[in-house]
Order: sequence, then C-alpha cells, then structure tokens
Amino acid sequence: MTKKVFSVLVENEAGVLSRVSGLFSRRNYNIDSLTVGVTEDPSVSRITVVASGEPETLEQIKKQVAKLEDVISVKELPAETSVSRELLLVRVAAEPEERPQVISVANIFRGNIVDVADHSMLIEMTGSQEKLSAWVRLLSQFKVLELSRTGVTSLSRGSALEEE
Repeated sequence: MTKKVFSVLVENEAGVLSRVSGLFSRRNYNIDSLTVGVTEDPSVSRITVVASGEPETLEQIKKQVAKLEDVISVKELPAETSVSRELLLVRVAAEPEERPQVISVANIFRGNIVDVADHSMLIEMTGSQEKLSAWVRLLSQFKVLELSRTGVTSLSRGSALEEE
C-alpha cells in the first residue's frame, strides 16, 4: 500500500469540499488526512488530501478528482520535491513538580508551551507526520488529556515549482 499527497486547487465556493470528499466516499476511497484553506487568491482554495492505496487506485483518484466541475488542478506532491507539515496541540496533565519534565520533552522536539493551567499544560508542535507521531509516543509517559492534529498541508519546493 502506498501513501500519496495531492494538492487540489478549487474554486472557493460553497459545496466544493463536499463534492470532493463525496467522490472519495462514493468510490469507497479512504482519506488519511484532509486540510483546506484559501490561497493567495481569495477566489481559490487549496485542498490537501493524503490517501493510501494501491498505485492504480491512487492514480484513479487523481483522475477522478480532476474531472470534478469546480476543480482547477490536481497535483501529486512527492515527498522529495515538496514540504509537508502538520500542527498538533496536546494538553498534558502536569502538576507543578512535573512541568520541568514536560517542558524538557517538548523542547527536544521544538514544541511550544502555549498555555499553563493549575494541573495541565498545552503544547503546540509542528512538523512532519512522522515527527509528531514519534513525539506523541514519547508523551506516553505523561497523561494526555486532549490531543488534536490538523492534518497535512503541503507545497512544492521552490525548484519543483520553477520546473513546471
């Protein structure tokens, strides 16, 4: 099974995300990650989809998404020619005497403490999916109260964009 990242430029209109994600559900394709946001042009949004499957299936996904009415373009973003990041927020139980340990673990992965409460700390981390997953495993020594991941967002590296 292969995992691919697709960057889909679409018209920034109501219902477009529903039509794109609906294609996946109708065809019984799984979405591993989905992020959406407006681009430098307010009339265009970028949908970043991470999907896994057999290479033929992933190629079929790309072709079928490209045929949708509001889709401007679909581009596969290979890891070697793109930059992918994800944001993670995690609230960890931390009494005052445990905070130095939590801060130390966060610092190893360049995390930021964004909130401290009486019995917990909220940490923000950005990076690759692999980095964030490794960090979550390291956090298992603490009690995780809440965790939220944004999903992957990606862009082509400068040299890849210039070659198009």
